[in-house]
Amino acid sequence: MRAAVLTATGAPVEIEELRDPAPRTGEVLVEVTTCGVCHTDLHVMKGEVAFPLPAVLGHEVSGVVAEVGPGVRRVRAGDRVVASFIMPCGYCPRCVRGQEDLCETFFAMNRLKGTLYDGETRLFRPDGSPVSMYSMGGLAERCVVPETDVFPVPDSLRLEDVAILGCSSLTAYGALRNVADLRVGDTVAIVATGGVGSSLVQLSAAFGASDIIAIDISDEKLDAAAKLGATHTVNSRAADPVEAVRAITRGRGVDVAFEVLGSAATFATAASVVADGGRVVVVGIAPAGVAGEIDLSRLPRRQLKVLGSYGGRPRTDMPALLALVERGVLAPQRVVSRRFGLDQAAEAYQALARGEIVGRAVVDIAGAR
Repeated sequence: MRAAVLTATGAPVEIEELRDPAPRTGEVLVEVTTCGVCHTDLHVMKGEVAFPLPAVLGHEVSGVVAEVGPGVRRVRAGDRVVASFIMPCGYCPRCVRGQEDLCETFFAMNRLKGTLYDGETRLFRPDGSPVSMYSMGGLAERCVVPETDVFPVPDSLRLEDVAILGCSSLTAYGALRNVADLRVGDTVAIVATGGVGSSLVQLSAAFGASDIIAIDISDEKLDAAAKLGATHTVNSRAADPVEAVRAITRGRGVDVAFEVLGSAATFATAASVVADGGRVVVVGIAPAGVAGEIDLSRLPRRQLKVLGSYGGRPRTDMPALLALVERGVLAPQRVVSRRFGLDQAAEAYQALARGEIVGRAVVDIAGAR
């Protein structure tokens, strides 16, 4: 099969021929239709997040089940599915407690070693040398995913429209529902409106937030956020975002501020625009070693809460997201602004690195399904 392979940090991905992967016990082989282009992949490409190379990136995919391994019962060949970037093992202490977003096996085996849960990758070059998997390694014609991480897609939905549920939407849903505990009528600020930020705008509106304030440095991204449901937009290059948010909220600040880039500056903005008793939810993945500052006196005296959110809980949150899409409450395809072919994968990430992607870009690997 063809796959986009990262061979060195700082280098573009290159298309290579790899051996066809095969599922093992409890695993599913997916013929990939579409894979999202995520900023977290870019961190690996830049060397800001350590990961064993060579590797196939890509971690939000939709596709068709091509084969199932022994013991698989939930899906069968021919099923249309979507998969999330967090691939829960289902048996570690965190998974047993329902905290799949903290799956110990996923972090220990996949994120540190680039393997699945028997300690081996499913990707190999023709000479037999191993290639690491970042999540399922979705920037390829086929990928292997644990059965715990494949979810049937309703027939009414197009596969190429729902791939970004696997990271962009799941991450936003997890931050809103599981961490921020957003309530109807809450006011929200979203600092950085890329792929996940755009999904946060859509879902905040769906969850009944009142003021939804999008903050970014790009007017193009802010215009897109307004079309997705933002009630106010602030270009932080043109205006002081703290003053702007205070003016919008009559001096109070917002109930929840989401930081979605992963930088000290955007964290400072999020912490400064939240109201007393509010929640700052850090969603963006910063390069290792980046520190944010906050006035510690605000935490006890103003009951400020600073919370981290890595993603969603696939086995409960993905079905909920699919139901929202099926009912027309959520439209992930509206977040997607650019589409590339597999041969253009390097170009897609270069455009992302230059800040040219509004919302989310995807790589369409197979034809429409």
